[in-house]
Amino acid sequence: MIVRTSAVEREQIFRAVAIERRRIADFVDTLDDDALTSASLCAGWDVKTVAAHLVSVFADGFWTFQRTAIRHRGFDRAIDVLARRRAHAPTAEITATLREHADHRLSPPITGPLSGLTDVLVHSGDIRIPLGLEFKPDDEMVGWALDFLTGPHPLGFVPRGRLRGIALHSTDTARSWGEGAEIRGPAAVLMMVATGRTATLDMVEGPGVPVLRGRLT
Repeated sequence: MIVRTSAVEREQIFRAVAIERRRIADFVDTLDDDALTSASLCAGWDVKTVAAHLVSVFADGFWTFQRTAIRHRGFDRAIDVLARRRAHAPTAEITATLREHADHRLSPPITGPLSGLTDVLVHSGDIRIPLGLEFKPDDEMVGWALDFLTGPHPLGFVPRGRLRGIALHSTDTARSWGEGAEIRGPAAVLMMVATGRTATLDMVEGPGVPVLRGRLT
């Protein structure tokens, strides 16, 4: 089933993305160099590069991304190159841009606004969790992100087959997604697990954990 959003829900999603961007910008501004260079949960990126990616998503533009993807032979490589390039900027410049353009509406074809919401929520976890900080985004927004991640078109987030035969059960919202071997944990952590953050597998339980661990490793 395709996850569809009404006009009202789209407005809620765009507002939630703007709030989270500003929250991340404010948070990153408080970090020292040790924290900024700490490894995030996004493989290969430190905390500052994650913040830079969130700016790159809207600041580098469609055609810059397309040219970079052609030059580096792939979308994933283009995302990495552009994030690393922007991470050379001063942290204050990155956060100021993220804050200034927080209301930018990201709604790609097929995936719509839910991909932008999922991106900002997951990357917030990428930054906060390895620094030992609480990660508790809005339950409704996380629910929408999980609807998207377990739906038919989670392009760029969940490779085909990763969640096949796995059921995700939220212990804090009592919602479930999928069928099969169960993985239980807080909804926000399930979101991180679904997007392949192996470090969060120790934060969930259930017979589906070793199944997913095997697929991720």
